Amino acid sequence: MNLQTAYYKTPIGIAKIDGDDNGIQSISVLDEDALTLVNTQKEIPPSLQNCVRQLDEYFAGKRTVFDVQLNPQGTTFQQSVWKELLNIPFGSTRTYLEQTKQLGDVKAIRAVASANGKNPIWILIPCHRVVGSDGSLTGYAGGIWRKKWLLEHESGTKQQTLF
Repeated sequence: MNLQTAYYKTPIGIAKIDGDDNGIQSISVLDEDALTLVNTQKEIPPSLQNCVRQLDEYFAGKRTVFDVQLNPQGTTFQQSVWKELLNIPFGSTRTYLEQTKQLGDVKAIRAVASANGKNPIWILIPCHRVVGSDGSLTGYAGGIWRKKWLLEHESGTKQQTLF
């Protein structure tokens, strides 16, 4: 099946969703200048509608767990790191060191951090829940301000819509 794309306006940017009947391959965040992509989109492809609905519920504060089929593309190691990210509960954080320990090799902390940074599925694979050992908000491809927004959203803090 051919990869399909949808654009979805979130409170913190435009989500570009790519996937097919085998699952979501990527969700990336685009900045405000991508708003025309949402406005010119005719309809959401059927294979992506469930993902959009669940993201809607997440941003509305009505969803804490996703049950969308995922199909991220990456190395075996990256896949294991991304799978471990799925074990971090909504509203919780884990440090890079804790994540590395969960994967069984504390010496692999840089490789784990690199794999987190290459996570292709924004929000659904929650790399935003990984923080520095001192609790600092480090290393987020979508921008630290988005990581802060997402963590506050998940903690129950009322968030301002920025887009």
